[in-house]
Amino acid sequence: MSFQKKIINDPVYGFISIPNALAFEIIEHPFFQRLRNIKQLGLSNYVYPGANHTRFHHALGSMHLMMEAIKELRSKEILISKEEEEAAIAAILLHDVGHGPFSHCLEGVLLQNIHHEEVSLQMMQSLNTELNNRLTLAIEIFKGKYPRKFLHQLVSSQLDVDRLDYLTRDSFFSGVAEGVISYDRIIKMLNVKNEELVVEEKGIYSIEKFLTSRRLMYWQVYLHKTVISAEQLLVKIFQRARELNAVSQLSFKTPLLEFFLSEKNKTEQWIDVFAQLNDAEVLTNVNYWQHEKDACIATLSRMLVNRNLYKIHLSNEKISTVEIENKRKGFLNKNIVAPELSHYFVFEDVISNYAYRLDVGQINILMKNGEVVDVLKHLNHLNIPIFTEAIIKHYICYTV
Repeated sequence: MSFQKKIINDPVYGFISIPNALAFEIIEHPFFQRLRNIKQLGLSNYVYPGANHTRFHHALGSMHLMMEAIKELRSKEILISKEEEEAAIAAILLHDVGHGPFSHCLEGVLLQNIHHEEVSLQMMQSLNTELNNRLTLAIEIFKGKYPRKFLHQLVSSQLDVDRLDYLTRDSFFSGVAEGVISYDRIIKMLNVKNEELVVEEKGIYSIEKFLTSRRLMYWQVYLHKTVISAEQLLVKIFQRARELNAVSQLSFKTPLLEFFLSEKNKTEQWIDVFAQLNDAEVLTNVNYWQHEKDACIATLSRMLVNRNLYKIHLSNEKISTVEIENKRKGFLNKNIVAPELSHYFVFEDVISNYAYRLDVGQINILMKNGEVVDVLKHLNHLNIPIFTEAIIKHYICYTV
């Protein structure tokens, strides 16, 4: 029986289609359905109450933009086979399937020292076996191993459909207008030269807006100081949970989470267990931990549940040792906490923001004379360091 297209009503783009049987099978799979219960923006809803959209929303939106990009490239006589189209759509659908609960928030905490893209790849390989190797080409594209480089660039690059969707979608749901980009015009300006993705010269100012919006969204949403405070609080809760679990002093933990608090996650079956984790699983444990005998984890958990977050101070300069020590002494004077646990309540760290990373490729502009140049060379009126250099901010989180 031939596949009949399925229609989804997306709040950002309107009616979008599931274009083929493979895409439908991926979306129906438990690995993908799990993304319904993982927030796209972690704990950003502590600042922007509308930011409750999920990785499921984002993956479907990225699929739609991939279809639009392929349609546009074909209109410019770029030959893309049906198999390549199907694989590119599968790759973008699965590009974030490895995200853990609250997206980036707990990355490196539940699965220590493992990036979500590595998890995505392992889940794709597991799914490929299940689907009789029908994802082999999609995995090649995802890894950047397929000769037609532009297909990988549509999935992962400085100007990919992933970024076009998340800026548009995150702006929509958070209500932050600075993230609005001309995603439709950018797609109309895409082309291919020597098997690499390029943007036609007349789309240059849409790219400038894209870079500016991305930089502003990081400071306004992704790295908003209150978001940092909330997400660091959740990280500290799990660090303490792991310490307590190691000495059998954590009275409650769900079986799924216990797997990742112990050394069990070194076993081969961790992918299947990880694929069952979501935000609700984490919050269930945090809610129970409010009543643990250990005052440290109980206090931290109550702080998160009641949105009694860390105070946070950002600075362009490194936080002085004197300021950190004064905050720590002030906390210990007002609270009955062992001094060796004070680092859970007073600590420093650093954040950085790149709008355009020179070390991971570039956005190429196709000039009218056929020459291909880096976008920053063409936009010579820009303050280039603002886009290419890491903007670093130091911060201190503390409890009073």
